[in-house]
Amino acid sequence: MAVEAAAPLYYEPLLLLGGAVIAAPLFARIGLGTILGYLAAGIAIGPVLLLISDGKELLHVAELGVVFLLFIIGLELKPARLWAMRRSIFGMGLIQVSVTGVALAMIAMLLTDLSYGAAFVIGFGLALSSTAFSVQTLESQGSLNSRYGQTAFSILLFQDLAIAPLLALIPLLSPGAEGADAISLERFGIALASVLGLVLAGRYLLNPLFRVIANTGAKEVMIAAALLVVLGAAALMEVAGLSMALGAFIAGVLLAESSFRHELEANIEPFRGILLGLFFMAIGLSLDLGMVIDNWLTILIAVPILMLVKAVVLYAISRAFNCQHNDALRVAALLPQGGEFGFVLFTAAASAFIFPQAMASLLIAIVTVSMALTPLSVRIGEMLVRNEPDEEMDEDFEGAGAGVMMIGFSRFGQMVSQVLLSGGTDVTIIDHSADRVRAAARFGFRIYFGDGRRKEVLEASGIRHAKIVAVCTNGAASTDHIVNLIRAEFPHVRLFVRSYDRAHTLSLRERDVEYELRETVESALIFGGKTLQALGTSEEIASEIVEDVRRRDEERLAIQAVKGIYAGNDKMRVRPVTPEPLVKPKRESQRLDHDGEQSA
Repeated sequence: MAVEAAAPLYYEPLLLLGGAVIAAPLFARIGLGTILGYLAAGIAIGPVLLLISDGKELLHVAELGVVFLLFIIGLELKPARLWAMRRSIFGMGLIQVSVTGVALAMIAMLLTDLSYGAAFVIGFGLALSSTAFSVQTLESQGSLNSRYGQTAFSILLFQDLAIAPLLALIPLLSPGAEGADAISLERFGIALASVLGLVLAGRYLLNPLFRVIANTGAKEVMIAAALLVVLGAAALMEVAGLSMALGAFIAGVLLAESSFRHELEANIEPFRGILLGLFFMAIGLSLDLGMVIDNWLTILIAVPILMLVKAVVLYAISRAFNCQHNDALRVAALLPQGGEFGFVLFTAAASAFIFPQAMASLLIAIVTVSMALTPLSVRIGEMLVRNEPDEEMDEDFEGAGAGVMMIGFSRFGQMVSQVLLSGGTDVTIIDHSADRVRAAARFGFRIYFGDGRRKEVLEASGIRHAKIVAVCTNGAASTDHIVNLIRAEFPHVRLFVRSYDRAHTLSLRERDVEYELRETVESALIFGGKTLQALGTSEEIASEIVEDVRRRDEERLAIQAVKGIYAGNDKMRVRPVTPEPLVKPKRESQRLDHDGEQSA
């Protein structure tokens, strides 16, 4: 009986884990992203197959994934950096919520016969975007610290702040304002005291607490303490009527300069990943498929209107705050969906009789569908991003011409130039970045603005008189373009080329490049040699080992040039060598004669 009673307890987690393990890699493999995979798994398990029916209850637990996500983001943002973002947070964020909320409220009033209060809640509820979807997308792209990523995060952070006053206005907007007495100085005081208490605790209590726990050496207690801090901060903010995610974010920021920051992040990360995936699945589980089917035409009209209005407002505001076109376009494509806080706001509004429960369900369905379309909107945004040409300068090649022509002056080219110039060799440098040319010219380099992919630029720069052309461009595609052009138009030129990887190296050798070097191979060999020395290997033996690795790598390349990229694997080490390679015996071996005596 006990086993039968416990069966549902294991049944649902097994279904969810199985759905995540199957759907997430599958959707990632076909290029749709893991988020859409989690959503699809939730929809399949819940509304379609009806294997789990309590999706909304699960969503409350899964929201902890957003809480942990905001805590980890807070750990990466030191207070000084957060202060530097204040203009974006309280400028762009405030304008975005206000303008979008008013625009959507007006559209709601035009298309329905709802009251002003209901339209206000709908407009501002839909103005909020999904922190979980957006930040997870930025993390998967590696763009969280990019310019547009920081802009998007600033807007999301203000939206998290805005949920508190929006929820506080719900009683005031209810019919007859019966709940207006819930808005009081007392509640405001509680919220303010909670924030101050959290700041003081983070500043004066948390570091000593973690120091004491760390001295005990009990790792499980440190994990428990990390969970206690995150969940405690979230619960404190919820009691104060604020966002749980905001509490976790504040706690993270307060610990951003702590010496325990990296350990805290490592302890929280597994919980964050699992719960965030569960959050996306719970959204799929909680989707009212019957509501979507019954109101498919309304949703079909409402979702594009919502996403288009938000995208236009986001783009306009981003441009007004001096974002470049591409960055503004990416922000607009990332944040046009409804957000998880909309679920809370619409449910609270229905409970306060601002609009019927059926309207709340319809709005939640609209938000969910818009979330599901986020990967598509991001992809469309990337398709619309234009390749903006580099800032133009006048091409002036007066005085150009030297024994070595260098094309590309990024980090690789700059180091190569130091060796050549130190050896007394004059170098003509060409680069297509106007900013880089100006910066290098200030240091006194003889550098010219021009695109090395154009024949006339190479001619004007003196390629016919160059003994060697060093192609140091960053990226295989542009490098190949230049190599093909020079091989076709200037076959006499000796080409020394920076290659990208092994496959690129092999393709360059097929085109008779005189010398090529993978951009990271030598630095990696030196790095490995120094690491061996730090572990106690002598400098002489470490150098011999590095030379052996270099030789075997070259042999492997020669084999791959004949037999293909997957050949020559026996030249690689995949296990520690025993005995250690290249370690010479301390004395020569000697043979014993038949009498057991050593021979001369």
